[in-house]
Amino acid sequence: MKKPSTPPDVGKFLNFKLLADEGGIYKHWDKLRFAKLPENIPDHESWWAMIKIKRRNNYKHLNIEGIDGIPFKFIMLDDFQKTTHFLDQFAAGNIAVEKPILNPQMKDYYLISSLMEESITSSQLEGATTTRDIAKKMIRENRAPRNKSEQMIMNNYEAINFVRSVKRENLSAELIKEVHRIISKGTLDDPEKSGVYRNEADDIRVMTYDNELIFTPPVHSEIEKRIAELCEFANSDDPKIFIHPVIKAVIIHFLLSYIHPFIDGNGRTARALFYWYMLKKGYWLAEFISISRILKNAPAKYTMSYLYTETDENDLTYFIDYQLKTIRRAIDELNSYIKRKMSELESAEKLLKNTKFANVLNIRQLTFLESALKSPGTIYTIQEYKNMHNVVYQTARQDLLDLSDVHGLVIKLKKGKTFVFMVPADLEARLK
Repeated sequence: MKKPSTPPDVGKFLNFKLLADEGGIYKHWDKLRFAKLPENIPDHESWWAMIKIKRRNNYKHLNIEGIDGIPFKFIMLDDFQKTTHFLDQFAAGNIAVEKPILNPQMKDYYLISSLMEESITSSQLEGATTTRDIAKKMIRENRAPRNKSEQMIMNNYEAINFVRSVKRENLSAELIKEVHRIISKGTLDDPEKSGVYRNEADDIRVMTYDNELIFTPPVHSEIEKRIAELCEFANSDDPKIFIHPVIKAVIIHFLLSYIHPFIDGNGRTARALFYWYMLKKGYWLAEFISISRILKNAPAKYTMSYLYTETDENDLTYFIDYQLKTIRRAIDELNSYIKRKMSELESAEKLLKNTKFANVLNIRQLTFLESALKSPGTIYTIQEYKNMHNVVYQTARQDLLDLSDVHGLVIKLKKGKTFVFMVPADLEARLK
């Protein structure tokens, strides 16, 4: 009897990270084909084949297929678990992050600022050109939009407030259409298309700037069926696999964009549904972050995260990876913003400490003066102040009248039948 031959050592072929490289990047073939080959791997095609074999053993499959008949799927990477754990700790339930968010007056201020930021940058991602300062002033004053860009921004602001109001409802075709109706009001060439699915006559194709076709969405006859699948996915849990609520919110974002049910405004509708699902599942901090602000800084990477999924067997891992990193960055930016604002408020408080105004002004007035110190000559309306701080008109009016008539810190001017309030050039001297 002869001793069997010892099998070859395959470890030297598999002793490298197959799902992600050292930088934690889930590589698509488009990137991997230019990467340095690991030792003992003969060519990039062999390397990719080995990666795909391991990935296929780790996929979680959805009961939803792409237009190619291949199910959508993803891998729960270690980085995903770290991020979702962080969000469970700091963005949900009753666990506090930054103390100012728990202060009712400051909470309203930060919330309104964040909602404005998201409505502006989400619109700018889709082509709106109005500046942030003009857009914020329009929202604060509740002024009617003057052009399409301003209308897009105001629509987004209203849509985000709408999804906040329906966060306890289940997802339905009617809710999706209502979100789109709000988002597209007054911005479509054909107003009848607002809140209405595209039809056979609507030729939707996604092109690059150099006119290359990169995506053709499902045909119009599949839209109702696919929306029903999306609603089922959002409203119920698959007993076979657990999908973390944050991951699910990201997938809902992707699927609505993939279905592309409307002739325009699909991206804005998808991002609104992401916020809706996050709030529905108790991630209250989602109200205070702007993912579109991050996406706007690198729109090509946002688009590429869709394309990587669509060109690699509907592997959603690419899109989820990019979106979770975006959420984490948005939270980091929120914390930096809060720390900066608190530092500015502390500076204003120090300025007031040795004056007759110490312990006299409320937090709204203090926040207003902190902003006013940086913008002498700016004129504020009562409506604008009201919307900045989410208070009733009478409270806003009294705050400003106190600042002008009692304390002499702002200048009251008559405009029509009401008053407006101008920041004087010598505000700092008046405070001292």
